[in-house]
Amino acid sequence: MTGLFDPAQHRRFENRWFDDFKLGERFVLPSRTMTDALFLAFQSASGDNHPVHYDIEYCRRRGMPYMLAHGYQVLIQTAAGAGNFPFMVEDSLIGFLDQSSRFLLPVYTGDTLYPALEIAELLPNRTTGVIGIKSTVHNQSSKLVMEGTQRYLVRCKPTT
Repeated sequence: MTGLFDPAQHRRFENRWFDDFKLGERFVLPSRTMTDALFLAFQSASGDNHPVHYDIEYCRRRGMPYMLAHGYQVLIQTAAGAGNFPFMVEDSLIGFLDQSSRFLLPVYTGDTLYPALEIAELLPNRTTGVIGIKSTVHNQSSKLVMEGTQRYLVRCKPTT
């Protein structure tokens, strides 16, 4: 390496613009086993104090094998910042517009989750575009436990 170091050039990816993305592109996020410690951290951060999320005996009396993960605890596994997408749009991202999700199966302590994001919609405007991303979370048994969408407003490639 020669020359002066420029912190602005210290990045994981070259910036991408709305025009650079393609339908079907996939961003795999790190898998994570839902441990007791993660349940405790979520309870602490969320303030959710319902015993279904922290009292194993309460759960067993209701026929559940383990503590039940809160839906938001499952949803946060799809945070785009856990993967590469936000590093690709460092200069072009304007904002996170919305998200929705459906919870299809229960997640318990000890389950391992496999989240992924896939570009499912590209809505161009004049100088920006909306990227719609399908979010999914599968468990260790390959069952889909959550699906949803996330939408981001991204700048189009500047004209020179």
